[in-house]
Amino acid sequence: MRTGVFYFPTEYGIETGELARALEERGFDSLFLCEHTHIPTSRRSPFPGGGELPRRYKHTHDPFVALSFAAAATKTLLLGTGVCLVPQRDPIITAKSVASLDRLSGGRFVFGVGGGWNVEEMENHGARYPTRFKLMEERIRAMQALWTEEEASFHGEFVNFDPVWCYPKPVQRPHPPVLLGGETDYTLKRVAAFCQGWFPRAGGDFDPQIARERLRRVAEGAGRDPASLSITVFRAPPEAGKLEAYRAAGIERVLLEVPDLDRDGILRRLDELAALIA
Repeated sequence: MRTGVFYFPTEYGIETGELARALEERGFDSLFLCEHTHIPTSRRSPFPGGGELPRRYKHTHDPFVALSFAAAATKTLLLGTGVCLVPQRDPIITAKSVASLDRLSGGRFVFGVGGGWNVEEMENHGARYPTRFKLMEERIRAMQALWTEEEASFHGEFVNFDPVWCYPKPVQRPHPPVLLGGETDYTLKRVAAFCQGWFPRAGGDFDPQIARERLRRVAEGAGRDPASLSITVFRAPPEAGKLEAYRAAGIERVLLEVPDLDRDGILRRLDELAALIA
């Protein structure tokens, strides 16, 4: 089992290149960056975690720009979005960002995606909450066509374009793995339909053995080989015993949280987490 981290990249935290170097030096597998394009001040959508919205949600860098600095500062660290809010992004532009980052990093990009929870945020991008998952699926399928076809086209309800040339193509073939966030049965069906991995959050009742079995059943029902679908667990518990249970269940990767601290505080926490996984 591989161990990486996720982080909300902010201007008041640690510089992303320095964070990436520190992770690689300490033996971590990957760095996944979270995304919010902006936060509407209305706050009509309640924070899913309860209480006030944490400060970091309002301060995140663009993940592709930040990950490019991480790529330039490292040689082996995997670079991921955790998650990219696809309903809020133009698919052609995003396809080029993904392919460019994958190529410039030497094939180290992992595309974690999700539908989002902030209704006002997605509405500002022209997306609607009730149809966000259908929009997300069409955009991901369109991007997969752009990554893999010489002259790509796509015609759906939300995404439409006639044959185009779109370069560069990703280094990874057929394209960087797409990991879909969420925990519902609907999420698992989408994973089996058009993704390469599942990206669930570790909650209080998350059981890695049950998670693996759920994915197996859905994959087999959809005609997919369960072995072709990975599981990366977001916000895994930083406890040795629980992480060992994840390992025993065959979880491929866990992501530990880098806290919302200043540079020195983050580096101290990385030392603590490195000792845990050692």
